[in-house]
Amino acid sequence: MEVTAAIERVLAEDRAPLHWTVIQDRALRDGYIDPFEVRDVRKQVLAALAAMSKEGRVRKVSTGTYELTGPGEEAAS
Repeated sequence: MEVTAAIERVLAEDRAPLHWTVIQDRALRDGYIDPFEVRDVRKQVLAALAAMSKEGRVRKVSTGTYELTGPGEEAAS
């Protein structure tokens, strides 16, 4: 599973804002991200969250904490 898909899945399952470390931990624990296939998981998760925030797929609600945006919502960074 790609890192962005893993992030979306974790956030969708919880339905609440989560800190990036919690997102990373749950994605690894639940097997959405394989640490043997994804190099430097921390870097990949942070880069994916930054890109997803720019695209409007997630919204940064506080330092390091993100939530999924709903349809038609603008991401406010």
